[in-house]
Amino acid sequence: MEPLRELGKMFLIVGVVLAVAGALLMYGARLPLRLGRLPGDIAYRAKGVTFYFPIVTCIVLSLAFTFVLWIVNHLRR
Repeated sequence: MEPLRELGKMFLIVGVVLAVAGALLMYGARLPLRLGRLPGDIAYRAKGVTFYFPIVTCIVLSLAFTFVLWIVNHLRR
């Protein structure tokens, strides 16, 4: 394929991913499971100190991105 055509496809894919990410940020509070506040995320609160690490959210996002990239790779073949 032509290099410019490949670049155009990549821009479209990146644009769709950014649009979906923006929609999640805008309407994320209305979702039944809030990203960053899933069960299993670590939150430690003490006097004047708060530590929060969203480990389960990281795992869920990693699985979702892996699945999306797998589908994109599968469709490119």
